[in-house]
Amino acid sequence: MNVIIANEAKGMLSTLDIDVIKSVDGVHTADEIVEMFKNFFYARMILDITAIKDYEDITNIQKISIGLDADKIILLLPNTEASTSSAYLSKIISMGIYNFTTTVDGIKYFLDHPNTYKDVAHIQQLNDLSTTINEKVVSGSRIIGIKNITDHAGSTTLIYMLKKELEQSYGMSVIAIEVNRHDFLYFNSSNMISVDDEHLMTEIVKHNDVLIILIDLNDSSNEGACNDVLYLIEPSSIRLNKLMKRDRRIFDELKGKKIVLNMSLLSNSDIMDFEYEGKTKVFYNIPPLNDRVKNPVLGDFLSKIGLINKTKEKESGGKIFGLFKR
Repeated sequence: MNVIIANEAKGMLSTLDIDVIKSVDGVHTADEIVEMFKNFFYARMILDITAIKDYEDITNIQKISIGLDADKIILLLPNTEASTSSAYLSKIISMGIYNFTTTVDGIKYFLDHPNTYKDVAHIQQLNDLSTTINEKVVSGSRIIGIKNITDHAGSTTLIYMLKKELEQSYGMSVIAIEVNRHDFLYFNSSNMISVDDEHLMTEIVKHNDVLIILIDLNDSSNEGACNDVLYLIEPSSIRLNKLMKRDRRIFDELKGKKIVLNMSLLSNSDIMDFEYEGKTKVFYNIPPLNDRVKNPVLGDFLSKIGLINKTKEKESGGKIFGLFKR
């Protein structure tokens, strides 16, 4: 059974020959719609976007995508240039709503053949996605992606250790998300979430009240979801040789990006040689760490990323207030 919320498209939606358990007409705030249906069971919600008060403000669509199951929503859009532009649709997709149309036939199709992210990924514009993320940064969140470049470079464990350092030493609220994997469960730590690639943006939006979101991007190409991405290289000879055999142009592709040497035993002289041979620049060098003890190097690394301010920490006598850079 389905739900229909209609306003300007009420006449169009009245021609739908489907089972309807509840129908609502008129204009309602996003909060009112969520309250009406958050505990209501239905198969699909056909939502005329003009029924959402101030629907031009994209944050009202976001409230609905967070409060209700976005996978069940079929969004009926007015057939205007603004609401059917790639820029506008990209923002809707970033909220996890993948079924949208301007016609009754489109609604009928989605009832039986709902889209997944793969079906709409070609529409999404990374520039618009960055705009959505920047709006989140203003509200407090900083989103850092970490991605292995060499095999087994340690992104998953490093994220766990950074999360623990931020929480225990600086009292910050942190969420860690891994994409298309389930390795986080072995750490037995709260607020470490596993999602598939198509639901990554939905998960990010859910946690817009968290100061820092760390994302393990190993099996994801969704780097545009992050404010900053760190690329991990484990610089042992065997790892580097394997990397170069796989992709001899890898350092050209990484030019201008933040390369982090992880589990590295390289000296300063070795790092200079590495940079010269790879025609690249190392952002930071992290030695092998013990995840059972406090590692001072992590504080320096977090300061380098810009998540904490070590200078302010010293000036304030070690207090955590004011450390987070906005």
